[in-house]
Amino acid sequence: MKAAVANAFGSKLDIKDVKQPAIEPHQILVKIHACGVCHTDLHACHGDWPVKPIMPLIPGHEGVGEIVEVGNAVTHLKMGDRVGIPWLYSACGHCEYCLSGKESLCLSQQNAGYSVNGSYAEYCAAHSEYVVKVPDEVSYVDAAPLFCAGVTTYKALKVSEAKPGDWVAIFGIGGLGHLAVQYAIAMGLRVIAVDTGAAKKSLSLSLGAEEFIDFMTDNVVEDIKEFTGGVHASVCTAVSKVGFRQSYDVVRRGGKCVLVGLPPEDMPLPIFDTVLNGVSVVGSIVGTRKDLEECLEFAARGKVKAIITEKKLDDINGIFSDMEKGDITGRIVMTL
Repeated sequence: MKAAVANAFGSKLDIKDVKQPAIEPHQILVKIHACGVCHTDLHACHGDWPVKPIMPLIPGHEGVGEIVEVGNAVTHLKMGDRVGIPWLYSACGHCEYCLSGKESLCLSQQNAGYSVNGSYAEYCAAHSEYVVKVPDEVSYVDAAPLFCAGVTTYKALKVSEAKPGDWVAIFGIGGLGHLAVQYAIAMGLRVIAVDTGAAKKSLSLSLGAEEFIDFMTDNVVEDIKEFTGGVHASVCTAVSKVGFRQSYDVVRRGGKCVLVGLPPEDMPLPIFDTVLNGVSVVGSIVGTRKDLEECLEFAARGKVKAIITEKKLDDINGIFSDMEKGDITGRIVMTL
């Protein structure tokens, strides 16, 4: 089968023929029709994070496609089912996190395109218990980004505990943020978007944000507090230290600052203000299978749709180059 393979950290991916994976009894084989490209894939291929993947590696954790082979221990899936293979490739199923609905925190989890081969390939083996079905109303291309960017932002909004009518500030209207705005609107929240430039302003307002704050020209914290009195929650998808601090400073007393992006710097936390104002600062990472089902349902009802540019698997090195330069709007989805 054709696949994009990372052989060494920092090197270009090789597009080549590799052996099609053989499945185990608990697995399924998925013919990949589309796979989104996430910044995490770039981090994996560059070895940027403390726990590094083992090379060679086939990246990709937004792969969706059709089941073409079913292991003999699998009874709840069948040939032809449309499924996606998310970042949470598998978990142990019996630790305190798995048993309490927090499987994305399982210490024994495997991650697609990081600790196991992913979906930058024509076929991908997957754990049958951790794939999620794609609704018939959602195309493969539209579904792919929701298996990471979509569920990550949807979960962050759930973690924020914001209620319909509450104000939420979304920091960074990029691949994740433009979906966060849509999910927030669909959940009945009032949105202030924070980014820079006329294009991001137009995009944010077209997606339903009531206000846009340009961090290059506006006084972010003062303007948001003047407009809302402080938001009930903020979700920071940006990867800048300044953005993280501002996302904290705009939260009203008793509110929540939800951190999603992964900047290289530390974020200093003002302990006195945090305690005095009863502010919560929480991290949110991807989502569970249940979160994925819920976020896909929003798409099936036409409430959420990623802005997508379609590419081919052969384009992956150019895609990574554009990603490093910040030249991507929305999400890239490779069709196979």
